[in-house]
Amino acid sequence: MYVDLGNGLASVASPGVSRESLERLDERVGRAHERIERGRKNEEFGYAALNLPQGADAGAIERAVAPLKDCESVLTIGIGGSALGAATISEALGLAGTHVLDNVDPAWVRETLAGLDLAGTAVHVVSRSGTTAETLANFLIVREAFEGAGVDWTERTIVTTGERGPLRTLADRHDLPVLSVPEGVPGRFSALSSVGLVPAAIRGGDVEDVLAGAREGTGVGDIEGSLFETPAYAYGAATYALSERGAAINAVLPYAEGLERFAEWFAQLWAESLGKEGLGQLPARALGATDQHSQLQLYRAGPRNTMVTFVRPRERPELTIPDTDFEALSYLGATGLKALIDAEFEATEASLAAAGRPSLRIEIDRLDARSVGALLYDMELACVLVGELMGVETFEQPAVEWGKRATRGLLGAEGEFPESEAVGEKNQLAVEPDR
Repeated sequence: MYVDLGNGLASVASPGVSRESLERLDERVGRAHERIERGRKNEEFGYAALNLPQGADAGAIERAVAPLKDCESVLTIGIGGSALGAATISEALGLAGTHVLDNVDPAWVRETLAGLDLAGTAVHVVSRSGTTAETLANFLIVREAFEGAGVDWTERTIVTTGERGPLRTLADRHDLPVLSVPEGVPGRFSALSSVGLVPAAIRGGDVEDVLAGAREGTGVGDIEGSLFETPAYAYGAATYALSERGAAINAVLPYAEGLERFAEWFAQLWAESLGKEGLGQLPARALGATDQHSQLQLYRAGPRNTMVTFVRPRERPELTIPDTDFEALSYLGATGLKALIDAEFEATEASLAAAGRPSLRIEIDRLDARSVGALLYDMELACVLVGELMGVETFEQPAVEWGKRATRGLLGAEGEFPESEAVGEKNQLAVEPDR
């Protein structure tokens, strides 16, 4: 991963951070790095995620999915970190036939199942606890759909879960292939494990190369404790500095269709890890060049509370634009879509700088397994650094747990769920149509 902080400097943008401020901040980065390295060495909760690339067993994943290699489609059933990593990796690698059920909208679930040839579809069910309501509900529906189609779901299902729980029991009862969720790793940091790699492995992606890229991305075990030497720390420190100066929103703008899901993955990583104690930075999702026509106006001329994170591959295939008889469009002839999207990228970046709006640039070599692995690892490391600089508990998510408990109470789950009482206490000021 390559990072350019130039358009986030105070000499270019407001809010912006001066080179001198970054040099002072680098002392804190060094101290945070020592804490991160200590946490990794001791395999502390959360910090253990940064050891996944060297600990994940690509061979074990390949052996587990071997019976499913003939499937033309794979359906991941999970939610949040149990689905976004898998979707991000599969999309970035351009793997066809990968689908995700990560919501419980009944119309959408029905439509997704209707579009699949179940006889040729593998199912990957992911839940650490094995009790996640949305995941288990969707899995029960999918299982029923397989039975209704006369397809043996036990021959098409692989499970990734904790060492105990209903999913583990189900896998044992039906002799399903099962992989373990890594210990000490929150879901949103688990992409570089069986949680995120199983669908890619089923569809022929090179999961060993993904892990190799992650290992190379920042040099696992040999990370330099300076923002001027480690790209992940450069991005994290500059983003932290900009947020401290008023950039409350971080609009992630990848210029590659294959990275659209990456922006969704980043949004969970950033929001769930850093949004605590009145602190944090709101991640906004966009896609270049598409959202130049829908969001750029706001980023360039709206409130000065936003920074933009540009992401692009340095290399991409070319597709030539044909010559045309229309004189007004003649400038497009003999060029290609690669040149066009790169020009769009650079023009948008320059547009923000001209308006004094901050942006940071992230580049990867190309959209391949190694670069994708490196990108995911580096962004996780950047997020951990920001959490250290903010002084928040990066790896916890108490607000999410509150909502889960309220939902369970509303559905009549066994146990005490006082959080669900808040639903009945909702204030109302209703405006209804006059019919």
